[in-house]
Amino acid sequence: MTTSVRRLPGWAKALAALVVVLAVLFAGIRLAVLPGIKDLFGTETHDRSGPVLLKSIQDISRYDAASGNFQVVVDLDKDAKFLPDTIRGTRTLYVGAGTVDAYVDLGRVGGKDVRVNGDRTSATIRLPHARLGKPALDPDHSYAVSKQRGLLDRFGDLFSDNPNSEQAVQRLAVRHIGEAARRSGLTAKAESNTTDMLQGLLRSLGFREVKVEYGP
Repeated sequence: MTTSVRRLPGWAKALAALVVVLAVLFAGIRLAVLPGIKDLFGTETHDRSGPVLLKSIQDISRYDAASGNFQVVVDLDKDAKFLPDTIRGTRTLYVGAGTVDAYVDLGRVGGKDVRVNGDRTSATIRLPHARLGKPALDPDHSYAVSKQRGLLDRFGDLFSDNPNSEQAVQRLAVRHIGEAARRSGLTAKAESNTTDMLQGLLRSLGFREVKVEYGP
């Protein structure tokens, strides 16, 4: 006596897979909105980091003369070809706040760049032009406003080691902040502040005339 095993048709298998996906998504939504459920299955965070190792020390000879605070709203939209956004695609609104420093490299000043008259009452100093440092994103004041993800992207996050990564929008925020700093006149302000600092310092040492020049 033989027993025949009935195989499910293809459409039934597809329907079963869709039901499983919807059940997983529905369970995630329920855990996020029901009071008390999230705390019941919450996780605890333990910092088991190792000791910090000092790898190198560098001498700094630059004078940080000005600092600019910037904020940008990044709207990053990623679409998939031939698929609607509800199936595959992401859109993230991200507020990025950061600072950019403008500095004068005093380490490049040599003996020929400083001229002092005989009675030490007049001095002329030639400095390199001010430069911009790298933009530094402030994590305490940067945040995602909204995230929209398609069904496949949500499902992929379940198997990702770094779900909802914000690296792409953070890199864009840093780039836009750097571009804004170059247009802001921050280096001109840094040179003006450096001039005021050197004139005040040298006049306190007895110099009556102090001239500060900038060049390549």
